[in-house]
Amino acid sequence: MNRREIQLLQHITSNPCVTITLPTHRTSPDNKQDPIRLKNLINGAAERLVRDYGKREVEPLLHRLEQIAGEIDHEHNLDGLAIFVNRDFARFYRLPFAVPERVIVDQTFATRDLVYALNRTAHYWALALAEKPTRLFEGTNDALTEVSEGGFPLTPSELSQRTLARLQGSSPRVGEKPDLDLRLVQDVDDTFAPFHQREPLPLVVIGVERLIGLFRKHSRFADEIVLEIRGNHDTTPPHELGKLIGPRIEQAILERNVKALAQLEAAVGARRSVSTLGEVWRYAHEGRGDTLFVEQSYHAPARIDAEGYHLVPAEDATAPDVLDDAVDDVIETVIKMNGRVIFVPDGMLSQHGRIALVLRY
Repeated sequence: MNRREIQLLQHITSNPCVTITLPTHRTSPDNKQDPIRLKNLINGAAERLVRDYGKREVEPLLHRLEQIAGEIDHEHNLDGLAIFVNRDFARFYRLPFAVPERVIVDQTFATRDLVYALNRTAHYWALALAEKPTRLFEGTNDALTEVSEGGFPLTPSELSQRTLARLQGSSPRVGEKPDLDLRLVQDVDDTFAPFHQREPLPLVVIGVERLIGLFRKHSRFADEIVLEIRGNHDTTPPHELGKLIGPRIEQAILERNVKALAQLEAAVGARRSVSTLGEVWRYAHEGRGDTLFVEQSYHAPARIDAEGYHLVPAEDATAPDVLDDAVDDVIETVIKMNGRVIFVPDGMLSQHGRIALVLRY
């Protein structure tokens, strides 16, 4: 699951919408209990739906719910499972992070647990550089999903056409060989650009040393690289690449984020930043957030005042007028307005009240 899929779910409205989430297990024998727990949750959801809406009204939804549950192969579970069903829509997602066991019936799907987990999980692009073909993956922890759109996977025929187009008007001299490796890197760079613009995530590059070196030298995204996986992985399947990336990616992103604190220090010196949750929340909602820095474990319930401009700390996160995590609300707001979010270790933002926002020019 990625942020675009969550946004799709957030735009669906009908009555009722059923959301079921539960933690799952990757290996046997623990994953044997997953279908049993799911069945119990579905039974509970069915009883509630029949009681609140009537059997005849919800029968199509119940059929969809049973049908999609039957499609789930629990031998391939990850750390969590989320199911979303209404009369016209049914989808499930295996999640590389744990989620609470919950059944929610409402007019919209419940995505907050997913948003929270995704915001605080290692999320990145991975480019497997090769000549046949170059592949792009969207990664979360050790789970990779291959991108099959926008020119990826980038096949040799596409590369040769692009190479010819680039060489028109600048043919090599007699005896010269065009640097096809360099052309490949440039083509990958151009094809990847729209994806990074849409979601500017950290980048993992995979490939032989020659191609990685060329990519580092010539790519406009060289500064986004947080991890290199060296070797010939032209045909390595996603789950095997995930095993290589997963144990190293969180620390790699964290090290990159700590280095990025220099940007915050420069912004403080230029008086182009704000600190503390209340100020950051206000400026973020005004659309002025360029880069948000937040400590990894910082959470804070709060309520919005009557004027709608200020946050007031709250004790009870479950109260109906309280944001159960105002920090998460700030994170989502900055992301929606095309800003960046950088998590740093606890204690590194103590002088800023654990959160700080670099403002747009």
